[in-house]
Amino acid sequence: MKNYTKHVIGVMSGTSLDGIDIAYVKINKTPNYTFEILNATTVAYTKQWKSALKEGFHLLGEELTKLDADYGVFLGETIQNFIKENNITNVDFISSHGHTIYHNPAKNYTLQIGNGPNITSITGIKTVCDFRSQDIALGGQGAPLVPVGDMLLFSEYDYCLNLGGFSNISMNENNQRIAYDICPVNIVLNHYVSSLNLEYDDKGAIAESGTVDLTLLNELNSLPFYNLAKPKSLGYEFIVETIFPIIDKYNLDIKDILRTFVEHVAMQIAKKTNSDTTKKMLVAGGGVYNTFLIDRLQYYTKTKLIIPSDTIINYKEALVFALLGDLKDEGKNNCLKSVTGASKDHSSGVVYEF
Repeated sequence: MKNYTKHVIGVMSGTSLDGIDIAYVKINKTPNYTFEILNATTVAYTKQWKSALKEGFHLLGEELTKLDADYGVFLGETIQNFIKENNITNVDFISSHGHTIYHNPAKNYTLQIGNGPNITSITGIKTVCDFRSQDIALGGQGAPLVPVGDMLLFSEYDYCLNLGGFSNISMNENNQRIAYDICPVNIVLNHYVSSLNLEYDDKGAIAESGTVDLTLLNELNSLPFYNLAKPKSLGYEFIVETIFPIIDKYNLDIKDILRTFVEHVAMQIAKKTNSDTTKKMLVAGGGVYNTFLIDRLQYYTKTKLIIPSDTIINYKEALVFALLGDLKDEGKNNCLKSVTGASKDHSSGVVYEF
């Protein structure tokens, strides 16, 4: 197995619509994988882009095709600005997740927009994208994809938890890496706090001021998804068709909705972790900054929560997609059947270069 060093730009846009995470990463294989995040930034979405991406779920045909192309141009220009601002001269390739519009593996489809050819044409750099479609075609969930990075870059932790639009967890079980989505997080919390003209609930302060509605909590905790066998994944469809209708019928104050949903999230995640006090769980993603949520999670689990540096919290997914692109570039497997339920391990992603 050859040793090498590559310089990759990883790009991630999460379902919570916080912005575009861009990380310029040095990846070493010697023969284990190590990394260094050389530059990183989050480019916040304008109101127009946030609205366009949110409404993308309702678009059809030509309008959705145009959004894909326009978003690809926007990503390309944003990445090009990042390269210029940081005086970056050495990039082997760009690895872009895109932005998820649809994700419904039960019906055999997923869609991440962010037109790869447009990114390549604007930056002049080889681009790897569309990491999920092949896994869906092979009978998998197409998600989560980050566990390969957890396994290769963060193996010292018993669990790796991401708190983003959704929460997902990965771990080793019976000498295999397994992972799955647990429940929605920021995509729901941010939706309700937006009615207060806020982007997010800072440190969970509004939620902490609320009261748990036990009837709502029990209904949320009894959702069938939580008892489904692994592997399993969630998409925005689950929020629109299931979560919002349940919450909205209770007509609660926003603070009580937030308080109840935080409790729900903490309980669902804690159920998936070992009660052994010697276990460690790395926690990353924007939800880490909701300190009230972290406190409630630690209340329910004996597993020690490890909060890494801000760089890892904010850019772990962009880092991992840089690694997934590297694995694709090397023709190595970056999707594991033990994680997604696909018929085989495989090397996923589409490469564009001119």
